[in-house]
Amino acid sequence: MVLNVDGMSDWAALHSRRHDDEVQFYAFDMLAGDGDDFRRLPLSMRKTNLTRLLARRTEGIHAAPYELGEIGPDLFRHACLMGLEGMVSKHSGRAYVAGRCTHWVKVKNPKHPAYHRVQDQF
Repeated sequence: MVLNVDGMSDWAALHSRRHDDEVQFYAFDMLAGDGDDFRRLPLSMRKTNLTRLLARRTEGIHAAPYELGEIGPDLFRHACLMGLEGMVSKHSGRAYVAGRCTHWVKVKNPKHPAYHRVQDQF
């Protein structure tokens, strides 16, 4: 991820390759580690494992920040006001499930250009 002057992700800059030395990696989940499969663990435990792993991290690798609680509507409204693409909500007590599921929801900002690119494909 390349961040612009406002601290927002700038996908156009990332794909330009002009900022390769500035790219930051943000991990948001940890499905396996040291040969162990963590997919059956609840998200809260997977995030704990990720935090422990990244405590010894190299520069440029970060655990993605997240919020707990029922603040989704307010958080989404602010994400839209900031011009973000959207947000993902996950149930902290659930195991990882590949594919679509009811406890993992992605909500897109209808005013973001990425929203219209997806709509234009259908």
